[in-house]
Amino acid sequence: MNLIRIYGLFLRHFYLITRSFPRILDLIYWPTIQITLWGFISNFFATYSTYYNNAVGIILTCAILYDFLFRTSIGFNMLFLEEIWSRNFTNLFISPMRISEIITSLVGTALIRALIGLVPAIFLTSPLFGISILNLGISLFFLFLSLYIFGITLGILVSAGLLRYGPSFENIAWSTMFLIAPFGCVYYPIDILPNVFQKIAYCMPLVYVFEEARAILINQTVNIENIYKAFIINFIYLTIAISLFYYSFNQARKKGTLINIGE
Repeated sequence: MNLIRIYGLFLRHFYLITRSFPRILDLIYWPTIQITLWGFISNFFATYSTYYNNAVGIILTCAILYDFLFRTSIGFNMLFLEEIWSRNFTNLFISPMRISEIITSLVGTALIRALIGLVPAIFLTSPLFGISILNLGISLFFLFLSLYIFGITLGILVSAGLLRYGPSFENIAWSTMFLIAPFGCVYYPIDILPNVFQKIAYCMPLVYVFEEARAILINQTVNIENIYKAFIINFIYLTIAISLFYYSFNQARKKGTLINIGE
């Protein structure tokens, strides 16, 4: 056994991790996010044990909404990563297709991927648990649309990161949703968060979507203002995401990294 060779391989992986911000972030936030998220959930049920009259129905409904968001975002990222894994990235950008056409194509395909996983889940909850997400009424369409837009926004942001940092940013693609989950207030009201976290949460459309879903199921009331705020914030983030994608693409083209991004 040669200790020098062992040390040499160790140094390779050590420098690979320490010189890559996405890899360092991936190592840090997984345990942090898991502890934070489940800590808030546990704290909520310990403090407000009688908050939900139909806890199973409300939690499953919010879980389906969150899963749709998760699948939309991951679906967009997967489609983008497929081009990288198949070494087709260079061919894609030297083709006559415009960036707007590529993004539009991925947006539509991501919706189909999300619906393929969503529809069976919706039909299963009724016979298995006696719960129907359709109880949200016409508001369900707007809640899904808001989540879809935010999921696509996250997908575009991650894709911009892939253009900027290359395949090392891939870990972020899988974990973006877990990073923002504690601030999304998926399973608990925003009041359970510390004041600092509440300020962050109010800057995201998720809190308005899930607060509205719970309000409909618990109080049978519809607050149009929540839906309106969610769409306004979504529009702002979507505009920023598309701008960053174009910026990252132009920077990658100038630096000549586009031809190596699939390597």
